[in-house]
Amino acid sequence: MTAKPYIGRFAPSPSGPLHLGSLVAALGSYLQARSQQGQWLLRIEDIDPPREQAGASTLIQKQLEQFALYWDGEVRYQSQQLKRYQQQIDHWLSQQQAYYCQCTRKQIKASGGVYLGNCRNKQLSGDGLALRFCNQQPVYHFHDQAYGEVQLPTAEAEEDFIIKRRDGLYAYNLAVTLDDAEQGITEVVRGADLLYTTGKQIAIFKRLAQPAPAYLHLPLVFDQHGNKLSKQNHAPSISGKQNQQLLLKALNYLGQASENQWIELSCEQILNKAVANWQLATLPKISLNSQ
Repeated sequence: MTAKPYIGRFAPSPSGPLHLGSLVAALGSYLQARSQQGQWLLRIEDIDPPREQAGASTLIQKQLEQFALYWDGEVRYQSQQLKRYQQQIDHWLSQQQAYYCQCTRKQIKASGGVYLGNCRNKQLSGDGLALRFCNQQPVYHFHDQAYGEVQLPTAEAEEDFIIKRRDGLYAYNLAVTLDDAEQGITEVVRGADLLYTTGKQIAIFKRLAQPAPAYLHLPLVFDQHGNKLSKQNHAPSISGKQNQQLLLKALNYLGQASENQWIELSCEQILNKAVANWQLATLPKISLNSQ
C-alpha cells in the first residue's frame, strides 16, 4: 500500500496582517510540506465577520509572497463554504448527532467551566440558540509529531462542543475539520495554542468516518511581557522590508538556523536551504501547562 501524497495547509484568519508569530506558523507548515515534496495550500478562515479587517485577506497573500512562501492551487475561502457546513449540521440534526442548546457562558462558568450536557435531551429548537455536537466518541489522547502522546482533560474531551454559535456563525472546530477533510489534508501544522482543540476535531473526523490527519504543533512567539504574539494583543505587522532578516528570525524560533546564518541569500534561497535542513527534532517545545 503506497502512502498518500502529502497535503499541508496554512489557514490564517483575516483579522489583520501577519505578524512574526503567524510567519513562524506559516513557515513551519511550508517547510514540513516541502521537505516531503508535498503540496502546501492556503485557506483563508473568514467566517467571523465582526473580527475581520477589510483588505486583510489580500494583504496576507502579499505578505506570504514577499517571503517567497508560494502556495499551491487556488486560495480557499471559508466564507464560500457556508452552505456545505449547514448541510452537515442539518444531517447531524436529523440523526440526533447534534442538538440546540440554550445555556449561556455565565451558566457554564457557574457549573465549573465545562458544559455538562444539560440540553442534550431537551429537544429545543428556534432562533438565538447554539448548536452542539453530540460527542459520542470522545478523544482522550492523540499523537503529536512534536509533543508525542498528548493527554486531554477528561471533562473537556467528553464535552458536547459548539458547532454553530448563538449569533449564527459557524464554529472554528466545525469549519476547520470539514475543510481539512474535503481538501484531503494529511497533516495539520499550526501553533501550539491550538493543541487542545485537536481532540474535538478528531472526534468530528470519527463521526465523518474519515481518518484524521497527523498533527504537528509549533512553538509560539511571545512578547517581552510573556504574552503570545497575536492580533488581539496588537502584535506589529511584519514589515515589507528586511525580509531575509525576518525570515531568519522565524527560522531561529523554529530551531532551524541562527539569525545570521544565511543573511547574504535571497528569501527563496534561504527557503531552499531550510527545506533541505528541516529537522523536527530541533523544534523548541513550550510547556503544555502554559496552554
